[in-house]
Amino acid sequence: MNITTALQLVLLPAGALVVAAIARWRGWSTPLLLVLAGLLAGLVASRFQGVPEYRLDPDIVLLVFLPPLLYSAALDSSYLRLRAVRRPVGLLSVGLVLFTAIVVGLLAHAMIPGLPLAAAFALGAIVAPPDAVAAVAVARRLGLPRKIITILVGESLFNDATALTAYRVAVAAAVGVGAGPFEALGQFAYAAGCGLAIGLVLAFCVARLFDLLRDPLITNTVSLLVPFAAYLGAEAVHASGVLSVVVVGVLLGHRMNRTSYGTRLVSHSMWKVLDFVLEIVVFLLIGLQLPLILQGLRGQNPWHIAGYAAAVLAAVVLTRVVWVIPTTYLPRVLFRKIREREPRPRASSVAVIGWAGMRGVVSLAAAFALPSEFPARDLVLFLTFVVVIGTLLVQGLSFPMLIRRLGVSSDQEVYQDNLSEAAAQQAAAGAALARLDELTKDGVLETHAEVVDRLRVQAERRAMGAWERLGGGVGPEGEETPSAIYRRLRREMLEAERSVLVRLRDERRIDDEVLRRVTMELDYEEASLSRG
Repeated sequence: MNITTALQLVLLPAGALVVAAIARWRGWSTPLLLVLAGLLAGLVASRFQGVPEYRLDPDIVLLVFLPPLLYSAALDSSYLRLRAVRRPVGLLSVGLVLFTAIVVGLLAHAMIPGLPLAAAFALGAIVAPPDAVAAVAVARRLGLPRKIITILVGESLFNDATALTAYRVAVAAAVGVGAGPFEALGQFAYAAGCGLAIGLVLAFCVARLFDLLRDPLITNTVSLLVPFAAYLGAEAVHASGVLSVVVVGVLLGHRMNRTSYGTRLVSHSMWKVLDFVLEIVVFLLIGLQLPLILQGLRGQNPWHIAGYAAAVLAAVVLTRVVWVIPTTYLPRVLFRKIREREPRPRASSVAVIGWAGMRGVVSLAAAFALPSEFPARDLVLFLTFVVVIGTLLVQGLSFPMLIRRLGVSSDQEVYQDNLSEAAAQQAAAGAALARLDELTKDGVLETHAEVVDRLRVQAERRAMGAWERLGGGVGPEGEETPSAIYRRLRREMLEAERSVLVRLRDERRIDDEVLRRVTMELDYEEASLSRG
């Protein structure tokens, strides 16, 4: 590897990191700003000779970026909440994807001269799956209700499996190696069923392995390999690698509480950083593709192409709205059990879900993966790019404003969560104190009363801290509560301890290794103070 190539490998993530840092500092949408920065950088770079082109390699996206991003999102999701919203998630991740593929396919076939129906359906499958990264980031920042966020996350986890399976069937038909409708349906069922089975088996095996491992570093290193094993294992037998990864992630995330605290601490930080790095690079890469895509359209009528792009973009946006409204309310009309079991959805919540249809890198990677003999490949690639950029700009910019305008929030959920947490903390502290009483019956209390008192005070403080957080750390007269005073003073003490440790290291009286080890203990204590 020469130095120019090495610099290119460093330049892309470094540039993405700078843009992401600015977005986070200003409170802007990170995915949207990265795409715009990539567009600008790509257009400027195309004016100069010798500037490297960052071509989006579909194999890298689908084999390197997609598995860990899906797995991390699945780990962080809730199996119980996903199960509770399985009907809307299924309607969106399967029904809406197929509906969008059909509508866009029929429109493109009727509108674009010479575009075969199979190729048009492939275009529909490419642009069908939304990427909820941008939408969920905004939803969490603005405090959307948990149910809406769960539906959007669940949709993004499973819709790629539906879209990519339909895409493969349509592409095979477009290049002349496809099967009939019944065989295509069988392929679809095989890919989904086999991917689900592989995910279940792998989740069981990995869970047993995690039960044997005690080293957090080893456990999390194995966890890094799991999404790639799930994806490649399923793809090797022509099953849905996406579905396999999602199933493994959801099931392992559900039992994460059975692992050691060290494994959980390392896992949370590791996946958070990895997600951030992969997402910022991916969104910057999306914007950088414009010059490469435009090269393939030279000689074609720009007005015709612009009309095709506007029509496909409008179809993608409107199809989601048209699907979400009836599939939300019609089942309630048809089935009494649904009416009895579920409260009537608010119109504002339905509007938010209907507008959260931003597309992402999976669509663009699928378009780049089209074979060279695919009919109108360059045009399909451009239409996909317009849909991705258009939805990120149009829906991405208006999504926060829509949420604020409709007044959709989770304030009541936050209060209920805090109330439930306080009750749970009190019950847990009661159990801990009862266990302490049992353990001190053998005379420990008489000989080590100070140790027992410290344990008792710590348990009581943890229980009271949750109740005090309900009042924001202030008492009825506006004064600081005891726990708030404790946390403030203890943080100042920890900062003083750190200063002494650093000074001792600088004076060569302790080694850096000792400093890191002791500082980590202080960091864990400060982390507990932030919760408590």
